[in-house]
Amino acid sequence: MKLASLRRGGRDGTLTLVSRDLTRAVEAQAAPTLQDALDVWDSVAPELEKQAAALEAGTAAEAFAFEPADCAAPLPRAYQWADGSAYVNHVELVRKARGAEMPESFWSDPLMYQGGSDAFLGPRDPILMADEAWGIDFEAEVAVVVDDVPMGVSAEAAAGHIRLLMLCNDVSLRNLIPGELAKGFGFFQAKPSSAFSPVAVTPDELGEAWDGQRLKLPMLSAINGEAFGRPDAGVDMTFDFPTLVAHAARTRPLGAGAIVGSGTISNRDADGGPGRPVAEGGLGYSCIAELRMVEKILGGEIRTGFLRFGDRVTIEMKDAGGRSLFGAIDQVVEPYKAPA
Repeated sequence: MKLASLRRGGRDGTLTLVSRDLTRAVEAQAAPTLQDALDVWDSVAPELEKQAAALEAGTAAEAFAFEPADCAAPLPRAYQWADGSAYVNHVELVRKARGAEMPESFWSDPLMYQGGSDAFLGPRDPILMADEAWGIDFEAEVAVVVDDVPMGVSAEAAAGHIRLLMLCNDVSLRNLIPGELAKGFGFFQAKPSSAFSPVAVTPDELGEAWDGQRLKLPMLSAINGEAFGRPDAGVDMTFDFPTLVAHAARTRPLGAGAIVGSGTISNRDADGGPGRPVAEGGLGYSCIAELRMVEKILGGEIRTGFLRFGDRVTIEMKDAGGRSLFGAIDQVVEPYKAPA
């Protein structure tokens, strides 16, 4: 199934089933919102599947054209947003950019932060920022949504709690990060609202690309229409999703609807190096910070700036046949004016 939350009704939107080709939709009958469905997933999933099948068959009553611009995030707000750094190649490069050493434990123990989950952005919402000098960056990620996960769950058991997958733009303010981390208390202002894809999908929709642990497809990103990254989400993922979920639940349970992110997708180059830009035949990057660090490593100086007002970022993933699986995140950076 493919599920969206249209901006209808209350602030949690209206749960909607979307056709596989992302052209048609119908409001769900079994639950009013995605959070309501996740709270009792085992009981409502069969009814949702029946309605999804009718939509595919063209027999669903009151079906309508699907418009991503009408979507909030699949979960407009969530009880939990825990973002990992499963691609240690990314962690290593970004830490080099800050002049920070790479602890050996990062290869065996996942890095994870708890982000704000009360105000997610929809897939077409602008990235509103008050100051370009904050170092506005995008981060293209895959995220999973779980049902109720008990504290202390094993990685093997955690795999059975993954109900949905979606794409994420984990917006980062790079120039605010060093000062916040220097305080020793983690991110806060440097991590504004994240955006998510128009639809969240059940694992069965992904076929062989999803093996229960990793999503093995390229993550496609572009800035102002020019290809920026195409790394494979299934490659160089040091910690798989069940491991990340188990890590998040080590000392506390996770409530239904909790979101766990992969962190920025990052691949090494074929020769083991840090990767090359798409324009040079490489797989590119899923954030600007990586390109900047590679520029510094290979050329001695950083040439690429962060996002500016008016820049457009797109993030998408397609199946082997070239069909969009989640719809595209498509956002423009715009100036924000605080209320008087």
